[in-house]
Amino acid sequence: MALSRRLRLRLCARLPDFFLLLLFRGCLIEAVNLKSSNRNPVVHEFESVELSCIITDSQTNDPRIEWKKIQDGQTTYVYFDNKIQGDLAGRTDVFGKTSLKIRNVTRSDSAIYRCEVVALNDRKEIDEITIELIVQVKPVTPVCRVPKAVPVGKVATLQCQESEGYPRPHYSWYRNDVPLPTDSRANPRFHNSSFLVNAETGTLVFSAVHKDDSGQYYCIASNDAGASRCEGQDMEVYDLNIAGIIGGVLVVLIVLAVITMGICCAYRRGFFINNTQDGESYKSPGKHDGVNYIRTSDEGDFRHKSSFVI
Repeated sequence: MALSRRLRLRLCARLPDFFLLLLFRGCLIEAVNLKSSNRNPVVHEFESVELSCIITDSQTNDPRIEWKKIQDGQTTYVYFDNKIQGDLAGRTDVFGKTSLKIRNVTRSDSAIYRCEVVALNDRKEIDEITIELIVQVKPVTPVCRVPKAVPVGKVATLQCQESEGYPRPHYSWYRNDVPLPTDSRANPRFHNSSFLVNAETGTLVFSAVHKDDSGQYYCIASNDAGASRCEGQDMEVYDLNIAGIIGGVLVVLIVLAVITMGICCAYRRGFFINNTQDGESYKSPGKHDGVNYIRTSDEGDFRHKSSFVI
């Protein structure tokens, strides 16, 4: 008996909460409310995507629907006055009265989209939700730079770069179709090599190349949208011919010595000295017309031989 009375008291105590719940529920029904099946859609470039905006509660039969695009701090209309606007016109459809389907999406479509609904017959007339669209772009063919020939023991740097993919691609290097680890020390197969691969920047750096490092190299740039590779390029690692270098230097020194000795001998034999007379060069004085000169025993003493003819 006491237990039954206690249950009736608890039920009566909860009646106010029940009525409050009904009142709160009635207020919600009179307010427009929105939801989305996917607030963060991710799609590959050139595919289709749906921007979901669903009215869950409303007393208005024909609410006003607007879509806006927010990108780089600017807000533009996507759907206004029952028409698709801007660069989405011609490739966007409205379905379910409030949702959008975009065909052939491009990287420029990555943005925040806001769905706004105005229901004039509801107690709360306006509601909105935002959807962030991410368009992933497959990397294009990367640009690879591989040195053609490197002497043994020298540093060698191979580069791979790609600038179109989104999100930013990761890079991996291959030698003779065999993938290279990020650190040669991590794989016993490459114990004769000493290199590091930076998957973020695309560089492959050999601290000291070995003969076994010769081969064909290529790089693959990949992200969630796909992957692309560059053409293979050969790198040759060669030994330095120390004996040949020393021999070449000796030959050059011998040739220079022979040339120097030849020049000295020529100077000693007078091949580079002008003919002189008593230590001075002699130049005959010029002769005037009608005048003859006879040189005496004393150099520079001249005597008039004949008179001028008038």
